[in-house]
Amino acid sequence: MARRIARGPRQLPYHPLVPALLEVRDLVVHYDSPHGSPAFAVDEVSLDVADGEAVGLLGESGCGKTTLLLAILRLLPGSAHVVSGSIRFRGRELLRLSDTELRGLRGSEISIIFQEPALALNPVRRVGAQVAEVVRAHRRWSSRRCREEALSMLVEVGFSEPVRVHDSYPHELSGGQRQRVTIAQALACRPALVLADEPTASLDSTTQSELRALLGSLQSRFGLALLLASHDLGALAALAGRVLVMYAGRVVEAGNPAQVFGDPLHPYSGGLLRALPRAAAPRASAEPRGPVPIPGSSPDLAHLPPGCAFEPRCPDRLPACTERPPQETRPAEGRHVRCFKYGG
Repeated sequence: MARRIARGPRQLPYHPLVPALLEVRDLVVHYDSPHGSPAFAVDEVSLDVADGEAVGLLGESGCGKTTLLLAILRLLPGSAHVVSGSIRFRGRELLRLSDTELRGLRGSEISIIFQEPALALNPVRRVGAQVAEVVRAHRRWSSRRCREEALSMLVEVGFSEPVRVHDSYPHELSGGQRQRVTIAQALACRPALVLADEPTASLDSTTQSELRALLGSLQSRFGLALLLASHDLGALAALAGRVLVMYAGRVVEAGNPAQVFGDPLHPYSGGLLRALPRAAAPRASAEPRGPVPIPGSSPDLAHLPPGCAFEPRCPDRLPACTERPPQETRPAEGRHVRCFKYGG
């Protein structure tokens, strides 16, 4: 029986024929390897994000989620290279922009929330100044007005004592408070698109729930588009209107949360759900058994098998799985999957 999940905030309908805010097409990113063969962290990934829509990226660590987000803003480390593909934002090809054009875009039209706020914030500067500097970089405002805007954003993200927080250093705040500051930074210039890389991963469960609610409220209030990378199914169920499951650099399944979490098509998606404690799964059925881990380990991205990358771990493997990678198929409306069980 299909699992039932809690409904998240209302999402704008997805219309593939309407030009998207963000369009990623056949993106390939690899990392240099000391052993010669490059590691393909993102392999022919395509996705769209519409105005005001929230899209989730789900997968284990190392599946390519963070690399995809960094590639969108061209923040990849020196060992990573975009091999091919296209990234368009409001019709502009981001891969062709100059460094000056990119600086004008980052923080103003597209911003990012990193996983670890203790690393994202400068430890020797007061947090209010770090929020204000985002505004100052994109607005010709006085220092006083930038400070006022920083205080306003600290209120928006839930601080009841914004002046105290504004004048604090990062080490004087809790982890959840620091993450609220990074959210204030990301939204300071009211960008159209926010990329979020595991924004609740380093926090306790209570704080995670509070920040999920905050992100949902801010997205609705400001009309933000959100691309959220996470292995927190609760966050994706609460926030995302569509979920893309990534494995070994590829999108292996896509659909809305009720479809992906309630009736997963790809064996990897089902394995992720079975590996969760019952209480952690979004509205999981009350099954008596505990979590069941996916056997084996993630593949070496520099030496992927010739067939399906998940085949060595898959309980439903077919002979074709060892011969070639499966192609994307659409077994039902709004659903995409790469698996030979559905044609491939």
